[in-house]
Amino acid sequence: METSLHRQLKSYYAPNADCEEITLGSYRIDAVDGDRLIEIQHGSLGAIRDKVRCLLKDHDVHVVKPIAIRKYLVKRKKKNGEPISARFSPSRGSVFDLFEDLVHFTNVFPHPRLTLEVALTIQEEHRIARKPRRWRGKDYRVEDRVLRSVEEQIELTTASDLLNLIPGKLPSPFHTKHLAEAAGVQRWLAQKMAYCLRNTGAITLVGKEKNALLYEIAAEEQAAA
Repeated sequence: METSLHRQLKSYYAPNADCEEITLGSYRIDAVDGDRLIEIQHGSLGAIRDKVRCLLKDHDVHVVKPIAIRKYLVKRKKKNGEPISARFSPSRGSVFDLFEDLVHFTNVFPHPRLTLEVALTIQEEHRIARKPRRWRGKDYRVEDRVLRSVEEQIELTTASDLLNLIPGKLPSPFHTKHLAEAAGVQRWLAQKMAYCLRNTGAITLVGKEKNALLYEIAAEEQAAA
């Protein structure tokens, strides 16, 4: 079922309502702005990988990946019931959350006709309580996600754009611990970042130090810096 978040973002990016939900061949396109096709993908980028690859043969494609940098959690005992709690989650998202999903999309991005936009948002997450369980599991299910605001929009078109997301300076060579420190993320996420940067050609594998792989920024990226 379509979430409120997806519906709101279609309206946010489409010039008008007539440009939403357009049929193109066997595909349904979220929005069209002139000659540009717009796809909103809150879920896995891997789920639209083949669709986007096919559309890129003849069209410019703009993929929007919304990331919640803050979530306002609204809990209810039942659907349409009164909220039993409402608060901001202490956890925060960042642009680097993109890499957790980008690992499934590096055989499409980068592409000359593709723009990948990270929309940093504040969202509401509406939760419905589940019945008590004997086994482990979440005690709620997410009923809907609602857009509160779009705080920042970051457009990525090249491997260099991915590299430029990292605010800190990397040594040469570097491993994923250095990458984690430079980006201010955990090591496991830095490993996914390294995978994406390597697969898109932003960095190259140059050796190994004990069990850690060593990387350097690709020569063409250094020349462009």
